[in-house]
Amino acid sequence: MELVAVQGHRKEGSGKNYAKQVRRSGLVPANMYKSGGGEAVQFAVSIDDYRALIYTPQFKLAEVTVNGTTHKCILKDVQFHPVSDAVIHMDFLELVPGVKFTASVPLNFKGQSPGVKAGGKFIATLRKVNILTTPEKVVDSMDADISTMELGGTIRVRDISPVEGVEVTNAGAIPVALIEIPRSLRGK
Repeated sequence: MELVAVQGHRKEGSGKNYAKQVRRSGLVPANMYKSGGGEAVQFAVSIDDYRALIYTPQFKLAEVTVNGTTHKCILKDVQFHPVSDAVIHMDFLELVPGVKFTASVPLNFKGQSPGVKAGGKFIATLRKVNILTTPEKVVDSMDADISTMELGGTIRVRDISPVEGVEVTNAGAIPVALIEIPRSLRGK
């Protein structure tokens, strides 16, 4: 699991006007919530610190340091400006040992499909899955084995390789990937 260090600058005020001042100074307002409940911490982050968390397809943990205290977190929500696509706000969830939390992690496909070797086209219909886990058991991705997929075959969420301590919360019947039969082979 990759950790990204984020240096938080404590915010002195609150409100819309104060948030605009923070953004003008080159920082982004952020909140950090505890996964078990509790008081939210408001701070600001520079663009260099959060870039590695947002602009990547991987799931990463963040070590947020605010006022000398380090917190292990996940990035829960990011708000973008509707025109410029600049980040205008971020929400972090502080992980508490033993307390379950939900996250969205990438789905990797392992193996070679006999259906693709026969001329079919592999189509991934789901790229991320939602998981429920504790900080001790968190994974950075889930795997689905496609080595048994024939032409016209489909694998579903329930076919994803299980990991101890990690529960996939998507409905089991949702298709994850399929092998499309090409037009040239349909008539045979």
